[in-house]
Parts: sequence; C-alpha cells; structure tokens
Amino acid sequence: MEALRLEWADGVPKLSVTAAMARRELVTTVTSPAGTAAVVGWAGTARDRVAGARGLLDAFARPGAAPHLPTGDYAAVLVCRDRILLLRDEQARVPLFFRTSGGRVSAVGTSARHLSGGAELERRYFCRYLTGYLAQPHWELTPFSGVCRVLGGEVVELSATGQIRGRVRRRARQAYEPAAQAADDPGGAARDLRRALENAVARRLGGTTACHVSGGTDSTSVALLAARLLAARDGPGDLVLLAGRFRTGELAGEQPYLDEAMEEIRRHAPAARLVSVEADDVSDFDDFEHHAQDADEPHAHAFRAPFWSRLHAAASGLGCDVLMTGCGADPVVDANPLHLHKLARTGQLRQMTRQARTWAQGGEQGLRDVVAANVVRPTLPLATERVTAALNRRTVLGGLGGFARPRWLRRGFARAHGYRGASRAEARFVFGRRPEESLYDAANYIAAPDPLSWRRARQDGFLLSHPFLDPEVITAVRRLPAEATFRPGRPKAVLREAMADLLPDGVRGRTAKIPFDQLYARGLHRHGDELIDLCRSARHPLITEMFDVETLCQAVREARLGTGDAYSWDRLNSTLALVAWLEGLGRHPLPHGAAVPVSVDS
Repeated sequence: MEALRLEWADGVPKLSVTAAMARRELVTTVTSPAGTAAVVGWAGTARDRVAGARGLLDAFARPGAAPHLPTGDYAAVLVCRDRILLLRDEQARVPLFFRTSGGRVSAVGTSARHLSGGAELERRYFCRYLTGYLAQPHWELTPFSGVCRVLGGEVVELSATGQIRGRVRRRARQAYEPAAQAADDPGGAARDLRRALENAVARRLGGTTACHVSGGTDSTSVALLAARLLAARDGPGDLVLLAGRFRTGELAGEQPYLDEAMEEIRRHAPAARLVSVEADDVSDFDDFEHHAQDADEPHAHAFRAPFWSRLHAAASGLGCDVLMTGCGADPVVDANPLHLHKLARTGQLRQMTRQARTWAQGGEQGLRDVVAANVVRPTLPLATERVTAALNRRTVLGGLGGFARPRWLRRGFARAHGYRGASRAEARFVFGRRPEESLYDAANYIAAPDPLSWRRARQDGFLLSHPFLDPEVITAVRRLPAEATFRPGRPKAVLREAMADLLPDGVRGRTAKIPFDQLYARGLHRHGDELIDLCRSARHPLITEMFDVETLCQAVREARLGTGDAYSWDRLNSTLALVAWLEGLGRHPLPHGAAVPVSVDS
C-alpha cells in the first residue's frame, strides 16, 4: 500500500501523500524553514502526531546533526534544503523502500510493488524469505530488482538530486533509563519493567484507543495500564476492549479468564466499551488467496489473517485510531532459556546443568531436550538441523526446522540463488554470537499480524501497536540478570510481580494459555483441498522453477493429518503464501490512492 511517494522531475524533488491516508491522520506533513517532513504513522506519541513530525524535522534537518531516533511507529521522508533523509523507527512496523536507477535513487515510497515498475523478480529474495518468517524486515532485498528496503532504525541520506550519501543505524531515545538490577533485588526489576511498560502504553494512547484482550497476562496488562492512564489524564479519551469470543471448542476454555480480565479493566474504566467478536466459525486459511495476494510482498502469516481482520473491522467501526496488543511479550518478558548457552560458553557447566535440570522439571521436559534446544542448537544451528532432518526423513515435514532447505524447494534453485548463505545469515540473526541477546533483537519481528495491519490501515484508520516491543521495554528487560527472571514453572514472573496490584487473581496465577492450534487444524481440514489445487493450478513460471509442486502438496496433506511441528508448519505456511502472492502478481494490481502534492518550498 502506498502512503507517500517521492520522485524527481528535472532534478527537483516532488513529494506527494495519499489523500485517504492523510484524511485519517495516518500520514502527517509539516513544513518549516528547514524543510518539509512527511511522516507515516507517529513519532513521539500517537496522540500528538503533528508535534512528533515537527520534532523529527527540527532534530534531523540541522546540518551535521546525529540525534537519537524518537520512539514510535513511523517511516518518514524529510526534504531539507540541501539533502533528503529517509528514516524508520527501530520497530520497523511501517515499510519504506527506494528504487535505484543509474546510480541514484529515482523514487521513494511505502510500496515495493508500486516502485517496481515491472522490474524483474529478485530470486535471491525468495531464498531469503524461505529461510524463515523473520527474514523480511531485517534484509535490504525486496522481491523486485532495483528496489531496496530502508531498514529499521536506519537513516539514509540522499543529496537533493537523489545520490546516496550514507546509511547509518541509530538507536531510540529512552524516556527512562533503567538501572542495572542486582540478582537479589527482584523488586527493582519489577519496578523498572512497570515504569517502562507504562511509558510505552502512554505513548500509544489515542483519542479512541482499542485494546485487544484475550484473558492472558500480556494483553490484560496492557489494557489495565491503558485504563488507569486514561482515567488519570486530563482531556477526552475513550477506551474500547476488543475480544474474540469462542463459545465452542478448546478456545472456549479462555472465556472465564477473559470475563475476569474485562471485569477488572472496567473497574478502572467504567465507561470502557466491551466489543465481543463472535469467532466460532472462523478458521485459518479462510479467503487465503485474497489475504496473501493483496500483500505488498509475501506475507508469511496470511493464513491467520481472517481472525485479525474481524477484530480490525470491529475497532474501525467504532472510530478507533489506535489498537494495542500484547504481542511480543513471550520472548521479551519471560525468562530467557538461552541463558543456559551463556553458562556453557563461559565454562560454568555445573551451574548450567543444575539450572537446565530445574528448567526441565519446571517445564515437564527432559534434561537432554532442554540442553539440545538452548545450548547445542544455538551453537551449531545448521549442523543440528541437517542431522535432525537426516534422522526424520520418513515424511516431507519430518525433521524440518527453521533453516534447513525444505524438500519441496528445488536443490538447483537453492544452490543457484544463495539459499545456504541465506540460511547462515538467518541463523546468525536468530542466535548471533550471544544467543541470549539475539533473542531480543529477533523478538521485534515475531509479532505476526503487522503486514495485515499495514494493508488494512487505509480502511481501518489505525496501525497495530505493540507496547511490549517498545525499545524502552526491551532495554529494561535486557538489563536484568537472568536470576531476576528465572522462575521455572512460573512464566513471566517479573511481569506478574510488576502488575501484581492490577492483575486479577485468576489471570495472574495462570501458567499457560490455550494456543490457536484449533484454528489451524480447522483451516487445513476445510481448505486443504483448495490449497493443493492452488499449488497444482499455479501458472507463474517461477513457481515450478522454485518448487517441486507434488512434494509441496504432500506436505499439505501431512500437515492436515497433524504431522510436523511449529517449525515445519511455519515453513509450509510461508511457501503457500509465496505461491499465492506470485499468482496474484499482474492479476490483482495494487490500487493507487488519490495523491496530494506536498510543497517542499521553504
């Protein structure tokens, strides 16, 4: 989807924004003597987008300035007197791309497809994409040759005529800098997390704020803080509590927790509106081709889009301008099992074994499984996967992990276009030299519904926002010693302590949530034949060049029978989304919204 566009006419930059996005305040433009800024999303706070855009322009327009990035969910183009800046926040929720031609940037926009101009498809990108769903946001490649991605936290400087002068990564400015906590002061850890999370929620409050509430610790914490903050602040502010309601099946077991959470939230915000979206008939892969084909680039989680689309539509109908979720909390605030890798790496084998045994007992796992997952696999991820795959080749999905080549991807294509190198790059990103730290970097890309949020933003009037992935929250948790969060059998111990005065007893005491596996199984049962037909009837030439279609169809049949695990299903879902996306190219061109030119005169 295109929200803004920058092009050059006779060497002069011409900036325009999409009228519908500007009307819904999803794009903000400001002008000063220093230049002009177009900001998609919000910088600083969601409530005061004009001030945030102006602050961004004032901070970066000064020659030689190298300020910290403000916190927010935004992509921005700053047209200054003598240069042009392209930048995105660290979370990188809003896309931004540029097209190069003849050694210079010829166009900038938020849609890679709109910028492509019929360019040849970049086959290296598809190898990168197929290594895992974390690949897209942190890699410069796009599906189209000559179209590049501005990375999260990156500032790209261009000359006034489009020559690239430099690309640098910047960190976000922290509103509150937590102190490093001692292992014997868990109360201090909880206080730091509480303050950081309150700040993150406060920045995201809008005029009418919706909070997705599922009955879990994460979403309930966000909604409770939003309710408290709205009740305490001066001026208008409405709260909408949004929930998917399941009356049958295993997900109906979440209802008592959801009811308790809603009751407690409304105790703090009696005027909050409760919206329950009936979801018993929804399943994964409903209208899959539509969700996958309409995306700007392959959308690995298009299979889960139907459920989120219902929630989005309900929030949009009530005029919400912000929708907050609890997404991303699991890898951020929970105890980090990759701490065991650090103990092994530093020679503390006895302590590592003792903690691994405690971890295994708390999680009802075997000691060998805990060590294999958190010590061996991060050390030799590709070798571990190759051995596992060799021992589990009885089925197409057997032994398929996060990096190994799936059997339906043709060996010749993978070899020709760098699949092995892409797997190494992905493994380094997920685990890194210090896996216990890489977990927080990778967590930023785990929140699944964001591509759907971006695609629907023009009709909904908002983008999803994730307080747990706020840089300040991640910084607060990253500074905690492992001993402060290590509570086997009691997940998210620091978050529970941080929210002890607000969380209702039932929600605070639960140790597990019911996953959405039922929606996935139901979706494959309903739509498995359609997915197989999609693969067999696909006519885009790259599909048969890339995939062994019959092996891919066999993988769909195996998943339908319950074969495989989360790793292998992710690889299958990503592939199916890619097949649908390629089939949609040319058939379903992306709509161009009416553009409004923005004056760049000072």
